[in-house]
This record gives sequence, structure tokens and C-alpha cells, in this order.
Amino acid sequence: MSTPAIQSTLQQMQIMAAQAAGSKAVQPAAVNAALAGGFAGELQSAVHRINRLQQTASAQAEAFQSGDPRVALNDVIVDMQKASVAFQMGMQVRNRLIGAYKEVMNMQV
Repeated sequence: MSTPAIQSTLQQMQIMAAQAAGSKAVQPAAVNAALAGGFAGELQSAVHRINRLQQTASAQAEAFQSGDPRVALNDVIVDMQKASVAFQMGMQVRNRLIGAYKEVMNMQV
């Protein structure tokens, strides 16, 4: 999956987390303040961890490609796999949240 697609998905997850917290406008500072605790806070924290793993993996890959002797190929591969697994987990959580939301919305009161 490409970096723009990953960033787009992470942004969608952040917006969904903000909406789950009841925030009307999605502003970065407002999102952080609104998501201070509870499920929404944990979701936001997970999104940030996934983002950090993606950034670390990208930085490692770029350093390796530029010939940095301190970066080993096996470290790059491990970081890329960690980021990939974390992203896939995030996608599964997002898909299940959307499914649960749709199920709740279709309930008869």
C-alpha cells in the first residue's frame, strides 16, 4: 500500500475517532482535547502509534537507500513489517467499528 493511501486511511480513522467522541469540527487541537480519555482516546492513541511506526519505517528505508552504514537491511525489513502489521490491524479495527456503527444505526427503537 502506498504512503498517500496510508496517510489517507489514518486521517479517516482520526476523523472517525473525533466523531465518536462527539466533536463537531475536526481540528487537530480540538481532537486531542476531546479524546483525552475513554475508548475514543485509546483509538486516537492507536492511530498515533500506527503513524509513528509508519514514519519510523519510512525513515529507516530512506536511510538505508541513501547508504547510511548504521542502518542494516534486516532492521529495515523488521520495521516495515511492524508498520504493515499495525496498519492492517488498524484497518480491521476500523472495518469492525464501521460494521458495528451500521448495525446500531439499523436497530429499531
